Amino acid sequence: MDSSEDISKLMGFGGFGKKARTFDLDAIFEQTRRTAIERSHKAQGSEDAEGTAFAAVPSSSISPQSNIAVFRNEVSGKEGASDEDSGDSDEEIGPPLPANISAEDEDEEQEEEEVLHHRKIPNSHEIVLQHGDKIISAIAWDPSGARVATGGYDYDVCLWDFAGMDASLRSFRTFRPCESHQIRSLQYSITGDCILIAAGNAQAKVLDRDGFEILECIKGDQYINDMAKTKGHVGMLNCGCWHPRDKEEFMTCSIDTTVRLWHIENGKQHKAVIKPRSKQGRPTIPTTCIYTADGKLVAAGCQDGSIQMWDHRKNFVNTAMVNRNAHQLGTDMSSLCFSYDGLCLASRGCDDTLKLWDMRKMKSPLHVAGNLENVFPMTDCLFSPDDKLIVTGTSVRRGEGVGQLLFFDRDTFSVVTEMDVAENASVVRCVWHPKLNQIMVGTADGNAKVYYDPDLSHRGAKLCVVKTKLKRAQIQFLADDPIITPHALPMFKEERLKSTKKIKEKARADPIKSHRPDMPFHGAGAGGRLGSSGGTLASYISKKYALQRPIESSLDPREAIIRHAKEAEENPMWTTAYHK
Repeated sequence: MDSSEDISKLMGFGGFGKKARTFDLDAIFEQTRRTAIERSHKAQGSEDAEGTAFAAVPSSSISPQSNIAVFRNEVSGKEGASDEDSGDSDEEIGPPLPANISAEDEDEEQEEEEVLHHRKIPNSHEIVLQHGDKIISAIAWDPSGARVATGGYDYDVCLWDFAGMDASLRSFRTFRPCESHQIRSLQYSITGDCILIAAGNAQAKVLDRDGFEILECIKGDQYINDMAKTKGHVGMLNCGCWHPRDKEEFMTCSIDTTVRLWHIENGKQHKAVIKPRSKQGRPTIPTTCIYTADGKLVAAGCQDGSIQMWDHRKNFVNTAMVNRNAHQLGTDMSSLCFSYDGLCLASRGCDDTLKLWDMRKMKSPLHVAGNLENVFPMTDCLFSPDDKLIVTGTSVRRGEGVGQLLFFDRDTFSVVTEMDVAENASVVRCVWHPKLNQIMVGTADGNAKVYYDPDLSHRGAKLCVVKTKLKRAQIQFLADDPIITPHALPMFKEERLKSTKKIKEKARADPIKSHRPDMPFHGAGAGGRLGSSGGTLASYISKKYALQRPIESSLDPREAIIRHAKEAEENPMWTTAYHK
């Protein structure tokens, strides 16, 4: 008798219940091996006649869901054929396959994804910050989201503080950092305590949080041909940006065909210089520059249509990655933006295209979107905080349409949302803050619009729209007695000449104010001044004797003097004193 039966009798019940089912693993493995061999022989014969679905459809045009569906259809079809021909047992090995995915289900999933993306875009509410009348060419949002800086073609930079603003939406400071030069680029440092300004001049500036100057880079020598031998830029700046990890390093690019790295402690000389080259080895102008998220690569978009990258840890001599035909030759590249995961790069060009690149394969773009008009050399493109959308703006001719902000899906590059921003004005700059989840757009009509959603966004514009406008206290009083000032009486009142011409004529007539010189004196002397005839002996003699006996003009002067010699000897009245 078994030990379990002894225990059950001792405890007074019949048994421990149903026994557990046992499996022979060796037999199962052997049966699986035979079945796999049979199916492989039959599958080889069917592949020659039918072919595979993967060979008929290119991999780039099939989504991951459709790949799974095709593969499962093939497997299920082959299994059915082998089961019918073999006549073996109907026992299935492994879990059952799910139902096939239909095209309608895929369309529904895509629609649900579009709706989900649309809900993530914070565009239900907006506020307008009035910068000026000209194009907003630069926008910077500090990392905390508390302050925003805007710059434009009117040479002004405005600083906005959301926590300090009320519903009037006025900037707390407006200034001109670079005199009469257009603002090309603005960016806050990673700590938010400094602002980098790249303007139309050759010298970048670093300001503190309140707009006071900390550093001004030196200007190079424009008479030196080798740009590596100069200490700074010699031409107009195109772009500037901070290092994403080092708060004391920043980078600028200029039309002098160089990209320069600077240290905030030394503005008298650049830290390193990069000279982009075209395919023929000639210097080319970089129009935009950017760091990767980890700061290991430096990228620049050039006028020859190329995207060039250098390793920040090495000498900037040879490029780490380059694509010579990224955009059309001879057009500016307005923006470059790396994704947050560092796998993709988006580029926006003045050839009216937006392209998405894989950092692991830069030879050809993953997606291209065309017919996106761009007439400004600083039109932005960016990734959404969740890395699923790519955003850019479009330009419009004057009086021809509406400037739009377009949202593209990163995987399919289809337009998820088209957002109208400004009537008859282009969309130039755009920033999507990852912490606040708010979008700021700069337009060509001088307005900066902030879009937000009360449910999805945090702080930022939500802080100032709830505050009411402050009313200044007006002091009202009634004066009982009239107040008389002495100079308001008619006897003290002086006539005020409104015309400047009359004022000048009156001052001209006054000899003291005009400092007029003395006029010529006629007649007898008076007031200490002698007349034109004079009262001296010389004037008396000349008037009495010389003028009475005029000398003939035809007479020789020597003969006129000698004729008096005989009279002088006889009557030496004038020469007696000389003979003694």
